[in-house]
Amino acid sequence: MSYDRYVAICRPLQYPVLMRRMICLVMTVGIWSSSVLMVVVIALYVLFLPYCGSNVIDHFVCEFPALLKLSCADPSTLEKLVYVDNVIVFLLPMSVIASSYISILVQILSRRSTEGKQKALGTCLSHLCVVGIFYGAGMLTYTTPVHSYSAERSMIYSVCITVVPPMLNPFIYSLRNRDVLAAARKLFWKCPSQK
Repeated sequence: MSYDRYVAICRPLQYPVLMRRMICLVMTVGIWSSSVLMVVVIALYVLFLPYCGSNVIDHFVCEFPALLKLSCADPSTLEKLVYVDNVIVFLLPMSVIASSYISILVQILSRRSTEGKQKALGTCLSHLCVVGIFYGAGMLTYTTPVHSYSAERSMIYSVCITVVPPMLNPFIYSLRNRDVLAAARKLFWKCPSQK
């Protein structure tokens, strides 16, 4: 999405060329295949770990930090693997997203039209809110060392990753709609505290 927004705002005349079907397909296949590869490598590593003691996972999903806590093996090798995985899965996409939005911000600030600036900023800020929530919770969840793992904290982060962004998407993206904004203003101006 950040690349799409970058091309639409910074290179609008080149949009049909830069967002061809083949480019979108290559980006999608690249992202999906790298993500699947990372998950498979970690899953295979966790699958062959020796487990001792309790076999009850203190979590509502089977995430590898909870499994590592149950393992009686040294988690340092997997922590290094997860660190490399986090660089690839979190930092590379975040750097692409950040550079796209920095370019967009520079382009927006150079425009003279106030209406154009507001429209472009509204479009980009809604996306940045969702990306920030998702990546922030993901980084907190998967970059925490195993020795400081907390099941309660991990469950909160998991909810932030799986529930909060999809729940906020309709609100964040609908606030760009003029009718929804007018209805929200009308609702808040009729608050009982103002009567």
